[in-house]
Amino acid sequence: MKPKLPSRSRVLRWIVALIVIAVVALYIGLPVAMGIAASFPAKEAVGSPPDGFETVALSTGDGVTLAGWYRPPTNGAAIILLHGAGGSREGMRPYAEMLVAHGYGVLAVDLRGHGMSGGTTNRLGWRGTPDVEAAVAYLQSRPEVNRIGGLGSSMGGEVLLGAAAEYPALTAIVADGATRRSLDELLALPEERPLVRNFTARVMFATVQVLTGDAPPRPLLDSMVAATSTEFLLIAGGANALEVQFNGLFAATAGERAALWIAPDAAHTGAFGLYRDEYEQRVIAFFDTQLSGGPAPE
Repeated sequence: MKPKLPSRSRVLRWIVALIVIAVVALYIGLPVAMGIAASFPAKEAVGSPPDGFETVALSTGDGVTLAGWYRPPTNGAAIILLHGAGGSREGMRPYAEMLVAHGYGVLAVDLRGHGMSGGTTNRLGWRGTPDVEAAVAYLQSRPEVNRIGGLGSSMGGEVLLGAAAEYPALTAIVADGATRRSLDELLALPEERPLVRNFTARVMFATVQVLTGDAPPRPLLDSMVAATSTEFLLIAGGANALEVQFNGLFAATAGERAALWIAPDAAHTGAFGLYRDEYEQRVIAFFDTQLSGGPAPE
């Protein structure tokens, strides 16, 4: 006897069930998993300080101890150097060496919950503003420093942009690969406002809030607008469409206070590796221009 074939209705039910499972996995399971991963950043190892640097410890206003490297400037200006999500100051070592070669002091910090720093956070940098405050306060306490800038990669850039309005002493910021870290920031792009475009992001951000108990910080654009004494150099990888869109929006919002470099064919934060000489020229020219005056405002 021939085996009995499943009925057409049973086959249709299985097809519908598989479609439902796939949709739930894509629009619920995947963003929840991303939210879980974003809530618990990895601790990247940190090696010995670069030549001429010392290991320092900073205390934040909410009682967290941050680990860092510091080297004083020869030109009176120091740069706060911040890494990306799940990273540490170790990944910023070549940037530190680049800045030192041009006379800049460097304070490279492990953001809370990263590297060798204490505290907890998420991969979105929602608790990063008090860390910037501690870094600015440390540099202001150093007699050899009279001007302060910042250079942040990915999440580090977002943390600096988000803190810009709070600390006017931070007068020049380079943000490499900054995009968005909350739903409000995502919705600043008109093309992301339809629910079909932002639903998975909503689920991911909500998961982070539930797991960490944190609320999203002040939106980046609001901070940049309010930071009237700060100049910005925005760097976007040309191969990353979302990065290009966001940085174009940042630049348009900040107006004359922002310069934008879209590095052709570069991936996220890939401009440094792909265009090493041009990257150095642009960043140093920016800091030379913005940090060449007298003491920064207190």
